[in-house]
This record gives sequence, structure tokens and C-alpha cells, in this order.
Amino acid sequence: MSSTLSTAEVAKTTSASSLHSEFGFVLPRGYLDASGTLHREGVMRLATARDEILPQQDPRVRDNDAYLTILLLSRVVTRLGTIAPITPGTIEGLFASDLAFLQDLYRRINQEGHSQASVTCPSCQHEFSVDMAGGRLGGS
Repeated sequence: MSSTLSTAEVAKTTSASSLHSEFGFVLPRGYLDASGTLHREGVMRLATARDEILPQQDPRVRDNDAYLTILLLSRVVTRLGTIAPITPGTIEGLFASDLAFLQDLYRRINQEGHSQASVTCPSCQHEFSVDMAGGRLGGS
């Protein structure tokens, strides 16, 4: 019995239906648009190599390395409330805590392959995992 997979078996096990490429999230604070509407729910997709390469060619990144995060997130966040498309200006308008949340979510889904975080209850020391893309504990 051979332990190698045929081309058809590899294609079947790596099909698009088995790949989780979009992750819903809820921002801790939310994006406040010009009309005063608060947008908290959104979707982030997996980044491609192009998503990471193209922003590095932008002159704004050459002037300020921190701007790479803005451009990268504006490429991979596909929806925020009723706002689409997401622009660099949208990401610039986020509260700092929401920007940090999206940076962490990006790292988790693109480098670790999931949006789960291991946590420990400070009271009882029980260890469990939470989905960082979902709602806040004790919040709506």
C-alpha cells in the first residue's frame, strides 16, 4: 500500500471548499462614518502574496513604514458594516484599539491559520480558546 497521494486526491483534499478564506469579525469599538453610523461587523479575507508586495511599492510606505499596515488592511478587509469597498481612508479612520484588533486578526489568520486564541481565566486558571473574530465576552 502506497503512502503517497495521487494528483486527484491532493486536489480533492486542497479544494476551495475545504479552505476557510474569509473570516467575519466584530470590532471592539467600531468605525464611525461621516453620518455618525457605527460599523462593527466586517469580513477579512486571507492575504495573497500580491497583497503583501504591492503596498511596499507605494510612496506613502517609503515615507512612513507604519503606513504599510493601513494599505495592507485596506486590501484584505472586504466589508465593514455597510461600507464596501474599504479604502485606506477607512482604515485610517479606525480607533487605535480597532486597528490593533485587525492587525492581530490578520496575523492570526495569515500566519497561524486560525482566529483562535488560548486564554486563561484569571480567577480559576481554567484554560480555553476563544475566537478572536467573534464578539467580545460579555458584550454584544
